[in-house]
Amino acid sequence: MAGDVAEVAESEQDPRKARSRARLLDAATTLLAKGGTDAVTIDAVTKLAKVARATLYRHFDSGTELVAAAFGRLIPPAPAVPLSGDLRTQLVELMVSQARLIEEAPMHVTALCWLGMGPALDDYSSASDLEGVDHPHADKPELRSLREHVVVQYRTAFDRVLGTDEARRSLGDFDYDLALAQLVGPLVFTKLATLAPLGPDACVRIVDDFLAARGSQTAADTPSDGS
Repeated sequence: MAGDVAEVAESEQDPRKARSRARLLDAATTLLAKGGTDAVTIDAVTKLAKVARATLYRHFDSGTELVAAAFGRLIPPAPAVPLSGDLRTQLVELMVSQARLIEEAPMHVTALCWLGMGPALDDYSSASDLEGVDHPHADKPELRSLREHVVVQYRTAFDRVLGTDEARRSLGDFDYDLALAQLVGPLVFTKLATLAPLGPDACVRIVDDFLAARGSQTAADTPSDGS
C-alpha cells in the first residue's frame, strides 16, 4: 500500500526513526502480551522503550493506533485456505487449523479475534470490503480499529471458502456473520471458558451440523413444484 511504502522509504532514509519505531513496537508488544491492553499505556511504553513521548507521537497519532500495531504482531497468522476438496472438506480443514491457532493464542488475543470475526461490524461483512483504496484508512492499517484489523487479517480464509459458487449453491442465502459465529463460536468458547480444546472430530461435527442446518433451511426456502 502507498502509505506503507512511503513509511518504509522514510525509515530507510532515517535509520534512527526506524530504530525508535521498532523499540516502541517491541515495548508495546511485550506489555500487551504480558498484561493485555490495560498495560499498554503511553508512560509504560515510553519508559520500556526508553524514548520520549514526543518521539512516540511522531510515529503513532494515539495510544489506540499503537495498540493496534502491537496486536498486529501478536495475532496468529490466518489459517491456510484448502486448495482442493468440496465445501465440507475445505471447511473441516479450515476449522481444524482455526482450532489449533485459537488454542495456541494468548487469551486476550483470542478474545480480540472473536470480536473481530463476530457480527455487527458496521457496514462491511468480509475482509474484501476493507481492502479497497476508498476505505478511510486503507493506506495505514494501524489507524483502523482493532476489529477492522482482525477482519482483514483473520477472516480472509473464511471469505474465500464461504464466498465460492459451491458455497452459495449449498448454503443458499445465508447471514455471513452468523455463519462465522456458528462455526468458530464453539472453538472460542472452549478457550475463553478454559475447557478442554476441541479436536478434529469435534470440528467435523460442527461443520456437519452447520451444513445440515443450512441444507434444511435451503430446502425449506425452495418452492416445491406443486406450489
